[in-house]
Amino acid sequence: MRAPTVTGKVMAILGAFLPGDVRLTLTEICRRAELPPATGHRLVGELVAGGFMERLPDGSYRVGMLLWQIGAQAAEPRELRELALPYMEDLYVATRENVQLAVLRDDRALYVERLRGPTSVPVVSRVAGELPLHATGVGKVLLAFADPETVERVLARELTPHAPNTVVDPARLRTELEEVRRTGIARTQEEMSVGTCSVAVPVRGAGGRVVAALSLVTWRHTADPRRLAAAVLSAAAALSRDLAAAPR
Repeated sequence: MRAPTVTGKVMAILGAFLPGDVRLTLTEICRRAELPPATGHRLVGELVAGGFMERLPDGSYRVGMLLWQIGAQAAEPRELRELALPYMEDLYVATRENVQLAVLRDDRALYVERLRGPTSVPVVSRVAGELPLHATGVGKVLLAFADPETVERVLARELTPHAPNTVVDPARLRTELEEVRRTGIARTQEEMSVGTCSVAVPVRGAGGRVVAALSLVTWRHTADPRRLAAAVLSAAAALSRDLAAAPR
């Protein structure tokens, strides 16, 4: 086996920061990157000096502003987010609920943008974070319209329960995906977190291809699914028209 290059070691260090990790100790970074402490210490020090990482007063580390600036230039999510934001803002004003936009990445739902207010239900999603396809409204939309290989690969895995109603039976999930394809709407109730429900719909680009999913997440006991579905469908349709007309 060929020894990892310096570039590979640096990528392993940066890849040690998983979704939700705000800060890590040097020991955690070295363990996740599978690097000797001396090597990790040297490379992390160089990344800090270059602005790609920051060392905090307690000795832990976090991703630096320079790396965030570079990542923000990723063309596809940036362009999608810029087109989507006006419609997401209108949707939030109309509902005062969590508004979320996600795309399919590595068999998970990657959240590109999220809007919420002081009265919105707390949710576990975060911008640039990932959540499972089978337990989220946006995830079910993305999975329903994914290629058959992706669908079969996800259904073949052991589906993890996250809340009281998470669907973990592949046959039942397959039936739900067929319904999402038929109606263009995915609904969840307490599948990712307790007390919440969501309504999600596809966002389409050129040629009608599903490129993202847009959703509202609210308290289960106060939700009006019909009103929420109408609102998110309207916003997704307007965004889809913009995407279809945008230069590729």
